[in-house]
Amino acid sequence: MIANWTDWKHYPRASRGESIEAPIGPGIFEVRVAQTGALFAFDAAENLAQALAKISAPPKSFISWFGRRDVAMLPELEYRTFSTTTRANARIAFERMIDRRETYMRGAA
Repeated sequence: MIANWTDWKHYPRASRGESIEAPIGPGIFEVRVAQTGALFAFDAAENLAQALAKISAPPKSFISWFGRRDVAMLPELEYRTFSTTTRANARIAFERMIDRRETYMRGAA
Protein backbone atom coordinates (compact mmCIF):
# COMPACT_ATOMS: atom_id res chain seq x y z
CA MET A 1 0.00 0.00 0.00
CA ILE A 2 1.34 3.43 -0.94
CA ALA A 3 1.27 6.03 1.82
CA ASN A 4 0.02 9.52 1.07
CA TRP A 5 -0.07 12.84 2.85
CA THR A 6 -3.20 13.43 4.91
CA ASP A 7 -5.39 16.44 4.14
CA TRP A 8 -4.39 19.72 5.78
CA LYS A 9 -5.89 20.10 9.26
CA HIS A 10 -6.24 23.12 11.51
CA TYR A 11 -3.48 23.06 14.16
CA PRO A 12 -5.25 22.79 17.52
CA ARG A 13 -4.92 25.16 20.46
CA ALA A 14 -4.86 23.50 23.87
CA SER A 15 -6.35 26.64 25.41
CA ARG A 16 -9.50 25.95 23.37
CA GLY A 17 -9.59 22.28 24.37
CA GLU A 18 -8.64 21.10 20.87
CA SER A 19 -6.40 18.10 20.24
CA ILE A 20 -4.07 16.83 17.54
CA GLU A 21 -5.28 14.08 15.22
CA ALA A 22 -2.12 12.25 14.17
CA PRO A 23 -0.69 8.72 14.22
CA ILE A 24 1.33 7.62 17.22
CA GLY A 25 3.78 5.86 14.88
CA PRO A 26 6.70 7.09 12.74
CA GLY A 27 6.47 9.39 9.76
CA ILE A 28 6.92 12.92 8.47
CA PHE A 29 4.98 16.02 9.42
CA GLU A 30 4.65 19.40 7.79
CA VAL A 31 3.24 22.51 9.46
CA ARG A 32 2.50 25.73 7.57
CA VAL A 33 1.13 29.17 8.32
CA ALA A 34 -2.53 29.04 7.29
CA GLN A 35 -2.75 32.53 5.78
CA THR A 36 0.41 32.49 3.69
CA GLY A 37 1.25 28.82 3.21
CA ALA A 38 4.78 29.52 4.49
CA LEU A 39 6.58 26.50 5.91
CA PHE A 40 6.64 26.58 9.73
CA ALA A 41 8.00 23.11 10.56
CA PHE A 42 8.97 19.99 8.62
CA ASP A 43 10.63 16.89 10.08
CA ALA A 44 10.68 13.12 10.46
CA ALA A 45 9.60 11.70 13.81
CA GLU A 46 9.34 8.43 15.69
CA ASN A 47 5.94 9.52 17.07
CA LEU A 48 4.05 12.00 14.88
CA ALA A 49 1.46 12.99 17.50
CA GLN A 50 4.13 13.68 20.10
CA ALA A 51 6.32 15.67 17.68
CA LEU A 52 3.39 17.84 16.59
CA ALA A 53 2.41 18.47 20.22
CA LYS A 54 5.90 19.80 20.97
CA ILE A 55 5.56 22.58 18.40
CA SER A 56 3.41 24.64 20.74
CA ALA A 57 5.09 23.51 23.96
CA PRO A 58 6.17 26.32 26.25
CA PRO A 59 9.86 27.20 26.31
CA LYS A 60 12.09 25.41 28.79
CA SER A 61 13.70 28.39 30.45
CA PHE A 62 14.01 29.95 33.88
CA ILE A 63 11.64 32.73 32.85
CA SER A 64 8.96 30.21 31.85
CA TRP A 65 8.61 29.20 35.51
CA PHE A 66 7.32 32.68 36.36
CA GLY A 67 5.14 33.55 33.40
CA ARG A 68 2.86 31.89 30.92
CA ARG A 69 3.76 31.80 27.27
CA ASP A 70 1.31 33.81 25.25
CA VAL A 71 -0.39 31.31 22.91
CA ALA A 72 -1.26 34.20 20.62
CA MET A 73 2.45 34.27 19.68
CA LEU A 74 1.88 31.31 17.37
CA PRO A 75 0.18 32.16 14.06
CA GLU A 76 -2.80 30.17 12.82
CA LEU A 77 -1.25 26.92 11.60
CA GLU A 78 -2.23 23.89 9.53
CA TYR A 79 -0.56 20.49 9.56
CA ARG A 80 -0.46 17.23 7.63
CA THR A 81 1.28 13.91 8.17
CA PHE A 82 2.83 11.16 6.08
CA SER A 83 2.98 7.82 7.94
CA THR A 84 5.77 5.30 7.46
CA THR A 85 6.40 1.86 8.88
CA THR A 86 9.70 2.66 10.62
CA ARG A 87 11.76 5.65 11.75
CA ALA A 88 14.41 4.70 9.16
CA ASN A 89 11.81 4.85 6.36
CA ALA A 90 10.66 8.22 7.67
CA ARG A 91 14.24 9.59 7.50
CA ILE A 92 14.67 8.28 3.94
CA ALA A 93 11.39 9.84 2.80
CA PHE A 94 12.29 13.08 4.60
CA GLU A 95 15.67 13.29 2.81
CA ARG A 96 14.04 12.61 -0.57
CA MET A 97 11.48 15.34 0.00
CA ILE A 98 14.20 17.79 1.01
CA ASP A 99 16.08 16.95 -2.19
CA ARG A 100 12.93 17.52 -4.28
CA ARG A 101 12.31 20.90 -2.63
CA GLU A 102 15.90 22.00 -3.24
CA THR A 103 15.70 20.91 -6.88
CA TYR A 104 12.43 22.77 -7.34
CA MET A 105 13.81 25.94 -5.72
CA ARG A 106 16.91 25.84 -7.96
CA GLY A 107 14.67 25.56 -11.02
CA ALA A 108 12.34 28.33 -9.86
CA ALA A 109 15.19 30.79 -9.26
